[in-house]
Amino acid sequence: MTKQLQGVMAPVVTTFTSDGALDLEAFRANVRAHLAAGMDGVVLCGSTGENPLVLDDERRALIEVARSEVPESKWLIVATGAESTRQVFSRNADAARLGADAALVVSPHYYTPNMTIDVLRAHYTAVADHAPLPILVYNIPKYTHFVFPPALIGDLAGHKNVIGMKDSSGDLELLKQYLVHQSDTFAVMTGSGQALAEGMAAGARGGILAVSLFAPALCRATYDAMKADDTASAAKSQATLFPMAKEIVGVMGVPAVKVAIDRVGLHGGPLRGPLLPLGTDGVARVEALLAEAGLIVGATA
Repeated sequence: MTKQLQGVMAPVVTTFTSDGALDLEAFRANVRAHLAAGMDGVVLCGSTGENPLVLDDERRALIEVARSEVPESKWLIVATGAESTRQVFSRNADAARLGADAALVVSPHYYTPNMTIDVLRAHYTAVADHAPLPILVYNIPKYTHFVFPPALIGDLAGHKNVIGMKDSSGDLELLKQYLVHQSDTFAVMTGSGQALAEGMAAGARGGILAVSLFAPALCRATYDAMKADDTASAAKSQATLFPMAKEIVGVMGVPAVKVAIDRVGLHGGPLRGPLLPLGTDGVARVEALLAEAGLIVGATA
């Protein structure tokens, strides 16, 4: 693969109609908008994309639409993690057949007490051995309820089919433990919009950031400033990003992210059950945070 795993990528939401079906045209419009805003790629069906709530045939439809919009120069990554190793095989085969560039694989976590380092090693090694496309490991303790062992990253980083990882822990010291294993063939991306600048200062090659879905210019500015060693400018844009990433993404989650996307003129739309829409107070807080950052048209910070 010629392109480098770096930059700022958008973990796109999955758009639904009011009756719960996929809204593929809204999805297409969002993908176009994210790329036009300067994103280096998109990630489908991740945590922000309501991953556990999307059926496999829907995932295939989303990949097809995205592939028709994402140029070869940018990344199309599909989250394919599942509780069953065999199901990951199947999802990876679909993703490769439909043109994805790489797969983002979250740890199995339903049987949490059994997810020892040996179990995880066996799972990821089998996935990497069988996958017809490159693999990224996904660490998100908020949802898996355990931290991906840094020692295991050391093992997996040497696999020819494992090209990187996304760390959404928000723990800078943990990120540094993963970064020890970064190389020319293994890139570490942060998933923390609260600490993109800090993560890059530590060595991360960019971020896959939910906050970029509604604040792409601030994410781009932070990334570009860090690449240029302009830490003062990066700190300024990072400070504006911080409250939105912390509250909208980190505290309120997908319902709030979809409201924020709607408010900046893109397509957030309905959630899929069991998720419920944000309450009135939550919507007001999202709008206030966006206004403070100058992201709502006509609003004053």
